[in-house]
Amino acid sequence: MPTPHYGQPRYHVIADELRERIESGVIPPGALLPPESVLTAEFRASRGTIRQALAVLRKNGLATTEHGRGTYANAYAFSHALSGGSDVQKREREVAADAELAALFGVEIGAPLIEFESVTRKGRNVSAVTRTYRLSSPAY
Repeated sequence: MPTPHYGQPRYHVIADELRERIESGVIPPGALLPPESVLTAEFRASRGTIRQALAVLRKNGLATTEHGRGTYANAYAFSHALSGGSDVQKREREVAADAELAALFGVEIGAPLIEFESVTRKGRNVSAVTRTYRLSSPAY
């Protein structure tokens, strides 16, 4: 448990600790963060405080929450385009093939695929989202 930082909101302290874990690789890109119940016990904080900390991580592009699945550490690499001042966020993660992807790749539904996602923003507005997929392991 981290040492309390007086004068700073508790959720910021928790968000900073989780950010350090993500950036250092303790929580690798694409991995699930511990459930809220585990984080409340670890940090001895309320569920609301943990949710605020996770919101900070999402706002900073370090985590993504998927309804019913959990919160994942992002593998975002931020870069600024030379023209237009765009931000490009990229992430890579393993996903299960849905029916359409399974048919395209010639694999069973639920087979592991690697999804590459690129989100291009101009200011606060999203201008493009691109997703590409490849087989998780080479099929021989």
